[in-house]
Amino acid sequence: MVVEKRVHVDDTSQHVISEHGGASMYAGGMVGSVLLVLYWFALVATLGAAAALSVLAWRTPRAVFVYAATGLLGISLILAAVPTGESGFALQALVSILALGIAVLGGGPAAALSLRMASRGVAEGEHGGIIQDGGEVLRGGTAVGILERLAMAGVILAGFPEGIAVIVAIKGVGRFTELDAAATRERFIIGTFVSLIWAAAAIGVAILARS
Repeated sequence: MVVEKRVHVDDTSQHVISEHGGASMYAGGMVGSVLLVLYWFALVATLGAAAALSVLAWRTPRAVFVYAATGLLGISLILAAVPTGESGFALQALVSILALGIAVLGGGPAAALSLRMASRGVAEGEHGGIIQDGGEVLRGGTAVGILERLAMAGVILAGFPEGIAVIVAIKGVGRFTELDAAATRERFIIGTFVSLIWAAAAIGVAILARS
């Protein structure tokens, strides 16, 4: 009889321990789910703010918008680098769309600000170029920048980084005859590097968020 009572007590203890362990696992799972939701909310909110500031910088060229967008883009990169496991298609699509918008729109103001800081005193033309020897060179810089950043985003998202060399080569060949003066070459190099680096950083958020 004593043995039967002891066995009954042992079974009851194991049942209590099992229930306690299950409750702990459930609580841990709930905390993990809440943290995951907060993480994605923070990433999407930060990217959305960076996208909004990129649009503002595009429409109203002000250095403060570019600086703020740059800071938020850096925070987005840090957040996206945090491993969270598999995410849903909708979240990945939303992050990719926001990152693409930042890459295409935000790169223009960032490049323009960098050029103004590096090329003080250079007269700018009416078509996105600069005045050199009485004529405007590097015309259509705005349109070319949009296309190069769009192409940059495309090759990175497609997993074809070799395409970056093709983009730079095409742009270099197209501008070759305008790169005689040192000021023109300097503007070409700075503008291209800033534009491509910005696009790569923005699309990098989408790539990191996938992993």
